[in-house]
Amino acid sequence: METKKQQGNAVALLPIGVFLVIFLGAGLISGDFYAMPAIVAFLIALAVAFAQNKKLSFAEKLHVIAGGVGDDNIITMCLIFLCAGGFSGAVSAAGGVESTVALGLSILPSSVAVVGLFVIGCFISVSMGTSMGTISALAPIAVGISKTAGFPIAICIGAVMCGAMFGDNLSMISDTTIAAVKTQGCEMKDKFKENFFIVLPAALLTIVLFYVLTRNGSYAVTEALEYDLLKVVPYLLVLVGALLGVNVFVVLIGGTVVSLIVGVATGSIPLNQVFQVVGTGITGMYDITVISIIVACIVSLVREYGGIQFVLDCIRKCIHSPRGAEVGIGGLALLVDACTANNTVAIVMAGPIAKDISDEYHISPKRSASLLDIFSSVGQGLIPYGAQLLSAATLTGLTPYAIMPYLYYPFLMAASALIFIMLRKGK
Repeated sequence: METKKQQGNAVALLPIGVFLVIFLGAGLISGDFYAMPAIVAFLIALAVAFAQNKKLSFAEKLHVIAGGVGDDNIITMCLIFLCAGGFSGAVSAAGGVESTVALGLSILPSSVAVVGLFVIGCFISVSMGTSMGTISALAPIAVGISKTAGFPIAICIGAVMCGAMFGDNLSMISDTTIAAVKTQGCEMKDKFKENFFIVLPAALLTIVLFYVLTRNGSYAVTEALEYDLLKVVPYLLVLVGALLGVNVFVVLIGGTVVSLIVGVATGSIPLNQVFQVVGTGITGMYDITVISIIVACIVSLVREYGGIQFVLDCIRKCIHSPRGAEVGIGGLALLVDACTANNTVAIVMAGPIAKDISDEYHISPKRSASLLDIFSSVGQGLIPYGAQLLSAATLTGLTPYAIMPYLYYPFLMAASALIFIMLRKGK
């Protein structure tokens, strides 16, 4: 018996529209795009979704959202978020960030100081899984290099921003990677390899650009750079384990245990605080975990009412090939990120639609996950009201607009991804 195709319904998208109006409206009126907590705006949108469609009772709507939240991918994603938070808290408390930065500055020649900021930022962001943490760690060093070598501070912090965004969509423990992989149903190692080769040309070109701009300067290290190789080990274990295809839970829990052992052995973590530092890291992931659950509720009701089908019908009118489908997935991620100013939330929202598009046009899950992550990171790295640029500007006393001309990597990442799409094999 043939299943009747669901009819698209534009009105079903009202909750998403309400969220965008509230969230963007509060930002435009106040001048602060974080004045309205995203979770509050999403809860209001969820209330609107419940108020729609009188054909379903309240109990039936609860059943619909329970099914959406209970999806294997949503539950797994939330648990991975918490495990990643635990690892981040443990390895940071153990002194892994400071040692990694000092090690990188010690190895790289001072004549390529700005290039070094980008390269170190790449490694730290891939290891830490957070662009914000990378910016916070390297911004003071960028200021020091600017003052000592005479480079404009905007170039130095631009290099840090570029490095931070490199790992933002590659790291095995990044919340964006976790969201992309789980919404598209692929393995992390497969997505990493696909993603890495797409962005590699952009990274290499960024290195060339920063070298050409700053080749006549150098940075003199005025103080001893102290690092402990033992404190870098947890990052390396997580990176290698993930690349080898070890289960992500095993990798993260193992990395957390090793970080705690290193922290206690080196005296960085008092024995009576081992659970506290893990708890602090987990607490830092509460927001994105709860937001993911609420977004799953909203999306499940929007899908039930025909909203997702409406979006798919609109996209199908503009897409006539797998290449067009890939451009559509990238454009969707970019647009949603520009509206939400949060690339993880953008992936969680756009993920279900991207999955339907990729299934219809036979795009591999690792490819669709990579495109979602890449283009949402492009948006997040370029929007002047995003947390990354705002943080970089605050830490250096600049405006986001002063830094933007030096954000070569996000621009080149988008160009590289589009070229890879155009070179896609098959019709």
